[in-house]
Amino acid sequence: MNIILFDGIYHKNLLPLTYTRPVAELRIGLFTIKEKWEQYIENPIQIKTQEYLSKKFGSPTMENSIGINASVLPSDDLMSSLLELKNRQILTSKGKIIAINPLPLDSSNLEQELSEYKMVETKAEFMQIENVWDFFRLNDQAIRSDIELIKNDRTFVAPSQTNQLIGDDIYIEEGAKVECAILNTTTGPIYIAKGAEVMEGSILRGPIAVCENGVIKMGAKIYGATTIGPYSKVGGEVNNCMIQGYSNKGHDGFLGNSVLGEWCNLGADTNNSNLKNNYQSVDLYNYPEGKYVDTELQFCGLIMGDHSKSAINTMFNTGTVVGVSANIYGADFPSKFIPSYSWGGRKPLEYKFEKAMDTAKRVMERRNISLTEEDLEILEFVYNESQKFRK
Repeated sequence: MNIILFDGIYHKNLLPLTYTRPVAELRIGLFTIKEKWEQYIENPIQIKTQEYLSKKFGSPTMENSIGINASVLPSDDLMSSLLELKNRQILTSKGKIIAINPLPLDSSNLEQELSEYKMVETKAEFMQIENVWDFFRLNDQAIRSDIELIKNDRTFVAPSQTNQLIGDDIYIEEGAKVECAILNTTTGPIYIAKGAEVMEGSILRGPIAVCENGVIKMGAKIYGATTIGPYSKVGGEVNNCMIQGYSNKGHDGFLGNSVLGEWCNLGADTNNSNLKNNYQSVDLYNYPEGKYVDTELQFCGLIMGDHSKSAINTMFNTGTVVGVSANIYGADFPSKFIPSYSWGGRKPLEYKFEKAMDTAKRVMERRNISLTEEDLEILEFVYNESQKFRK
């Protein structure tokens, strides 16, 4: 089975996280969505995404491939339906397109071509990321599913005797460092990948995933369901968060029910609210709607795009959305919607593209990673595309 993961309508709905990547490259649980599908499919998986992202992430070339909505996470149940999907059929679930066999590569007359396909409804159980808040809402189940998928194929070591263990649902890969920590798995498993470090005095209550080379700093308090993405550093108090990777919350302060992209940095004592004082459901800015929408969640914190930063003592209000390459500071609560390339807080100025890129280069060089021409083209596209929000 050859598979192409396509963005569909969810690329816009998952902004600002998808400004800089296809839907398939977003992480939930232990892996990105593409990596999850690679666990199920032995053949190569290609991505069909926005044109400005294709130079970096590629364009599909395999004819007669099944196209799968990239917001859909694989499951055994769904795989059975996919294997039964015949030529020129579209798999749907509750009226939503899940898969297309085959996916037409030429999109110039896509609507006409797909009108000749037969719709087939599936009752398969699976997870789907339709909104940005689904990353923390579904992360508990995603962590558990990913661990079940890989636990028999990887080598794990016994926790050091310096740790205090409550429960035994712990998965520590060779090369990870975990000393003098409290690991509580009565509420869910804890997975710590190779190269990761949990420093002394840390308290972890599962389900938690610490990905490769992630660091939990001394005395941190991490509640599930939380994923610390690759090369991310986390301190203070964290509750039910999804950190994509290469981002830092290295100091005290609270982060709850939130999603951080890559290359973000939260200054010391940055805090976010995840609960309104009146306990009502949280509204969150939605890009395609161009307005705030009701999440129907009582707890919802901060959504932050790649390369954004906050100064020390920054206070984010309940349900705040920050775009790409924003530099946030100020004594007051910043706005609940901060456009990409903003400089400031309540009434931000524009963060000039050249200055933003100079900072991005310096940040990435600290991890021995270069800001490529492809990255620059993507970030410049985002700069131009988001201009309308900064007026």
